[in-house]
This record gives sequence, C-alpha cells and structure tokens, in this order.
Amino acid sequence: MAEQQSRGLIERHAFSEVPQSERKGWFGIASIWAGGMICVPMLMIGGALAGGMGLGAVMVTALIGFLVTTAYMVFQGMQGSDLGRPTVINAESAFGSQGAGIVISFILGVSLMGWFGVQTGVTGVAFSSMMAELGVDISVSVSTLIWGLIMMSTAIIGYKALSFLNYIAVPALIVLCVYGIVLAAGEYGWQGLLQLEPSSSMPVFSGVAMVVGGFAVGAAIAADYSRYNKNRTDAALSIVLGVVPAGLLMIFAGATIAAAAGSPDITQVISSLGFPVLGMIILILATWTTNVVNAYSGGLAVTNMFRLKGDKRALTTAIAGIVGTALALFGILDGFVTFLSILTAGIVPLAGVMITDYWIKRKGRPENWAPVPGVNWAAVIAWLGASAISYFVTWGITAVNGIVSALVLYLLLDALLNGKRNRQPA
Repeated sequence: MAEQQSRGLIERHAFSEVPQSERKGWFGIASIWAGGMICVPMLMIGGALAGGMGLGAVMVTALIGFLVTTAYMVFQGMQGSDLGRPTVINAESAFGSQGAGIVISFILGVSLMGWFGVQTGVTGVAFSSMMAELGVDISVSVSTLIWGLIMMSTAIIGYKALSFLNYIAVPALIVLCVYGIVLAAGEYGWQGLLQLEPSSSMPVFSGVAMVVGGFAVGAAIAADYSRYNKNRTDAALSIVLGVVPAGLLMIFAGATIAAAAGSPDITQVISSLGFPVLGMIILILATWTTNVVNAYSGGLAVTNMFRLKGDKRALTTAIAGIVGTALALFGILDGFVTFLSILTAGIVPLAGVMITDYWIKRKGRPENWAPVPGVNWAAVIAWLGASAISYFVTWGITAVNGIVSALVLYLLLDALLNGKRNRQPA
C-alpha cells in the first residue's frame, strides 16, 4: 500500500519521514530551487540595484547577499535531509510541539498565502496584457482567478508537479533572460552598459539586505524540499548550485535590462525591447514556478497549525491557494504587503533559533533530535527579541543581525529558563 501511494500523483509525505527509497540526488532538488530563484522579484531586485550602483557593484553585492542566504539555508536544508521532515515539524525540537504549531506555522502560513496572492495578482495583470496584445480581451479579475486555480492545482499535486514544472520552465526562462541581456548589450554595447551611471546612490549593506530579503522565506523553509535529498552533501549541493547561479543570472538580467532602459519595471522594459508577448510569458512562467512553492509550503504550515493529519495536506494547500487568490481578487494586497514585510523580518530569526537548537545544542546529530512537549518559551522569546533587533537595527546586514541575535538570545534564555530540565543530549 505504501509503495502504491508513493507512486501516485498526489504526494503523501506531508509530515512523515521521506523514505530513503524515495530520496533524490542533488540535481532534482536544485532545479526546484533554481525555479524559485528565476522569478519576477529577483528581476526587480536587479533593476532596483542598478538604480543605485553600477553593474559591477550590483554583481558583487548580489554575490555577497546569496552567500549570506545560502549560509543559513544550507544548515536548514541539511537538517531536513537528516530527519526527512518539513520545517514545521523540525521546529518542534526548538519551539516545542505547540510552539511550532502556533508560532512557526502561523508566521509561515500567513506569509506564504499572502505572497501567493501578491504574485497571483501580478500574473493576472500580465496575462490580461499579453492577451490584449493578441487581440483577446480578458479582464484582470478573470485572468487572476484562472491563474490562481492553475497554480493552486500544481501545488496540490506536490513535489512531482514541482519537478516537472521546473524542468520545463527553468531552461525556457534562462533562454529568455539571456535573450534580453543580448538585446540590451546590442543596443548599448557591453562597455556602454558597464559605464551607465545610476540615477542615485545605494549603500552596499542596503543592497545586500535587499538580496537576502528577496529569498528569506525560501531559505528558512529549505527543509521542505531538502528532505527529499539522500544526504547532507546532496542537500548542500542542491541549495548552493540551485540558488547562487540562478540568482546571479536573474539579478544580472534585471540589472542589465533595467540599466539599458532606465526603468526598474521589468515587464515594460522587456516590452520596449521588442517582444511584449514573450515578456509576459517570462513574467507568467517565472511567477508560476515561485508561486507553486508559496502554496505548497503554505499548505504544510496550515496543516500543522491546525494539527491535521498529513493526508490533509492537499486540502490545506487548496485552502492556501484559495485565500491567496481571494486576496488578489478583492484588491487588498497593497496594504497586506506591508504586513507581510513585518512578518518576513521575523522569519530569518526563526531559522536562527532552529539552527542553534539543532547544530549547537543537539550537536547536529539526528538521534538527539526529538519534539519537545508544549511551548519552549526560551525559543519563543529569543525569536521575538531577535525579530525586533532585525527589524529596528538598520546597521549592517539585517539577516545576519537576526541570526546572530537569535543564537545568543536562545542559548542564554535556554540556560536561564530551562536549566537542568533541558540538558544537552549525550
């Protein structure tokens, strides 16, 4: 029966450990991460960076940002491959079973459902614009509803649909981005692009923080996908090789095209270069690959938050997609984005607490990991304190501030509040 279920279309391993027989090498999971990086937000970040610094500085800033991101992401991913379980379950060791269900699942669930709505709305506008170029009139509302259902359906299927979608979309998106870069270089020349002056000045720390923030949620939930890796090495390779090259390509593409056109609006820039329909296809495919991840992980978080059985994952993924689509349809996303930004400021410290618990307190040994009953208030308070530091302290790189402060606060509070009751495992 278990073997038959694993071969079905709908994924069954919502919270149970993924069997070694179903684990993958690094390449398959790397393609999922690459698909997540090849997205409109990364193109827009590249365009925003180009507005404040030259192309050379943009790439140095992006590299630093992705190295910071993958540094903590690898630890989250390796824990996922060790335990074979998603982030919301792995967090039960640090935050406690109830703490993880309430805090982690709520933060991730609301954030991911909101971002699903934001990107579904963007896709609806893009698809309507593309069809208008072809002489077909489709309202933005209808387009948004259609694409919300399509993306939700893909996420319901789970890992297998993600892999299939990315094997198709990632190569196509890479070709289209390279084409845009070549067109920009053909108009201005490589030397001319490198010599373009930005319209304003942006500090490197601010640029790095922008790059890290663009993938903060994805990095924190790395275990949701790395649990399908065979071992730590495959998990680390899938993250580094999936995130860094694709991320740098998208930042470079966004920065190059935006610098050439003098505008950060990527879709308008691509349209101005002579292929409006392909420009909308880029937007739709890039958003699709990213948005499926939002609904998939959002469904996992909702399932755990309400303490449902793992076989309800498909249902809660549908709920996450419906809520996100409704947010887009009712036009309340502009105000919701501000709320999401505040929530995102707390996601990196969540990872900081989890990393401290598993890799320092439990010495990175799977046999030492175990869910803690109730709520571990040391972890909850450390997370709240580190989130405040990450949000209000603007010096340096905010993500690093959040992780370091989470590490220090958790170790101190754990010793103070738990003492001998929470001794390190042997």
